[in-house]
Amino acid sequence: MQEEYLLRIKDVSKSFSGVTVLNKVCLNIRPGTVHSLMGENGAGKSTLMKCLFGIYRQDEGQFFLDGEEFNFEDPKHALENGVSMVHQELNQVVQRTINDNIWLGRYPRKRGFVDEKKMYADTKALFERLNIHLDPRMLLDKLSVSQRQMVEIAKAVSYDAKIIVLDEPTSSLTDNEVKMLFDIIGVLKKEGVGIVYISHKMEEIFEISDDVTVLRDGSHIGTEKIENLTMEKIVNMMVGRDLEERFPPKTNVPGDVHMTVKNLSTKYAPFVQDVNFDLHKGEILGVAGLVGAGRTEMVEALFGARTLESGEILIDGKKIDNSTPHKAINNRFALLTEERRQTGIYPVADITFNSTISNVKSYKNKFGFLVDHKMKEDTDKQIGAMRIKTPNRKELIRSLSGGNQQKVIIGRWLLTNPDVLLLDEPTRGIDVGAKFEIYQLIIDLAKNGKSVIVVSSEMPELLGITNRIMVMSNGRVSGIVNTEETTQTEIFNLSAKYLNNNREAEV
Repeated sequence: MQEEYLLRIKDVSKSFSGVTVLNKVCLNIRPGTVHSLMGENGAGKSTLMKCLFGIYRQDEGQFFLDGEEFNFEDPKHALENGVSMVHQELNQVVQRTINDNIWLGRYPRKRGFVDEKKMYADTKALFERLNIHLDPRMLLDKLSVSQRQMVEIAKAVSYDAKIIVLDEPTSSLTDNEVKMLFDIIGVLKKEGVGIVYISHKMEEIFEISDDVTVLRDGSHIGTEKIENLTMEKIVNMMVGRDLEERFPPKTNVPGDVHMTVKNLSTKYAPFVQDVNFDLHKGEILGVAGLVGAGRTEMVEALFGARTLESGEILIDGKKIDNSTPHKAINNRFALLTEERRQTGIYPVADITFNSTISNVKSYKNKFGFLVDHKMKEDTDKQIGAMRIKTPNRKELIRSLSGGNQQKVIIGRWLLTNPDVLLLDEPTRGIDVGAKFEIYQLIIDLAKNGKSVIVVSSEMPELLGITNRIMVMSNGRVSGIVNTEETTQTEIFNLSAKYLNNNREAEV
């Protein structure tokens, strides 16, 4: 049976701080197939792949590649033996070229010097094989997130990989970019490569998968061919129960206008231009638009993280100064950023630090010293309220799953008791069960009178939890619609409204 599978993972277990994260997990990957690995945040998916890739060493269990048992000492050892992994959070040298990033640490050499000609030719040949249209001499910081992801996948393929692990590869991609990625996966399948695909997007799973394995609480729940599965069955396997509704009922009732934004424009590119809208107390306002529409820039401008050229923000009719994030926090604003790894968490700090850092002034006594027991109490309260899976509050946040990291950040901002919450892609990389919990939390906050702005690239999410949707196009507001009365077609048409315009043309 070993020859039937490219990769076999047999009875792998792993514990951290006495907490079992993997419990005798099995996984078999057939050559030339996409095997989707699914489960709630904290189910053990990433831990299993890190054991495979040599980042962690399993406590027990075995790995077999082409029928031969192996244990990789480190990621370099894994790469050299045909196992590659493309992480959800890209770790690249953005100040260097595409060439440098692909061949870093293994440059082709000629007479002791880097053979630039061969490196360029090898990269071009690799890109042609994968149908990637980029100049290998471009600096990485000139590329979009999706293009950088293509480079990382090409790097994985360049090691002549037999197994490639893709961890949430489409979390930052548009529909067209997802199609490009799937085309590359199709090429790799034809070459006999085995793909381990980790994603929480159900539609993608049914489009791209051949086999699906579900983990729950570190245990193997089941493996099925995709044709034998339904969305309901996968959800049931993941959460251990039927999820009857994808979204909670909207019980919040918007009240009077709380915030007014007038003629908001940013000074530096990418630009936001002449943005005007009202936000009501107890309202959930969605923000839709294509990649590059200015959604993130708009909420960053509201939070003082971008320099304004013009415009004003009024709270209950009074103008406020949100020129810096510190002033915005004092005005009871909170911003959950899109890129939690880069701008959301302090990875080498523990959960207590990450939970309390935005509200640190409230933990000082009259002498200016921090009161530890109050910080610990609030952290424990948020761990319980947000259902964060962690051994204890002292755990480094980087050791948590992406979804649990997101919960810590949301809990951090709730401790500041904000009146206006700016949530940029709040459920990015989060499983269906945790999404429902966050949706319920957002609705409950609005029900208690908070004003919430939700930026999301997932249309069903916007239609499922918002009261109104503001659509942006090329840095401007192209329309505001009532959620109950709109359609995806109307929102898409509004998203494309100003695509042929630019700032220079307006000046």
